[in-house]
Amino acid sequence: MNTVELEKEKRTVSHAQVVKLCLTGMMTAIVFAGNFLRVTMPVPLGGVTSFTLANILCALSGLLLGPVQGFLAAGLGSGLYDLTNPNYVAEAPITLLTKGMYGLVAGLVLYLLVRAAKERGPVMRENYLAQLAATACAAVGYMVVYSFKVFFYNGYFINQFTSPVQSWALVLSKLPATLVNGGIAIVFAPILGVALMKALKKNHIPGF
Repeated sequence: MNTVELEKEKRTVSHAQVVKLCLTGMMTAIVFAGNFLRVTMPVPLGGVTSFTLANILCALSGLLLGPVQGFLAAGLGSGLYDLTNPNYVAEAPITLLTKGMYGLVAGLVLYLLVRAAKERGPVMRENYLAQLAATACAAVGYMVVYSFKVFFYNGYFINQFTSPVQSWALVLSKLPATLVNGGIAIVFAPILGVALMKALKKNHIPGF
C-alpha cells in the first residue's frame, strides 16, 4: 500500500469516527428527550414508578451504535434526565449504569449474532430477528438489574425497610411498569432499528 492509499484510508477512518461521534451525541440527546415521554404514578410502599418510551431509545442506541457508544448514549441521556427530575435526581449515577447497560447489551448481542452468522454466509445488521433477539436480551437484563436495584437501593437504603418481604413487595409494585416498558422496547426498537439502519446504509453512513 503506497503513501497516497494510506492517507486516503486514514481520512476514511477519521471521517467514520467523526460521524459516529456525532451520532452518539445525537442519540444521547434523543434518549434524554425521550425520557420526558412518561406517565409517573406513586407506588403503595413509597416512591414512584413510570411507564415510559425511553427504553425503546436505549435499546436503539445499542442497535445503531454498537456496545460502547450505545452504553454512552443510553446511559448519559437517561442519567441527564434524572438530574432534571426531583424524583430521580439522587439515582442519576445508578441510572447511568443500568440504562447504559441496556445499550451495551443490545449492541453487544447484535454484534455477536452478526459475527456468528457471517461464518455461515453474508448477513446484514438490519436483520429483524437479530435485532429482536438483541433487544430482548437487553430488556430482560435490565429488568433483572432494575429489580435488584429496587430491592436493595429503594428498599433498604431509601425506605429503610427492615424486612426482605417489604423490599420484595416494593419490587412487585413496580413490576407492571417494568414489564410494560420492556415489552414495548422489544416490540418497537427492532422495527425502528431496521428502518434506520437501511436509511443510514442508503446514505453511506457507517455503523459499528
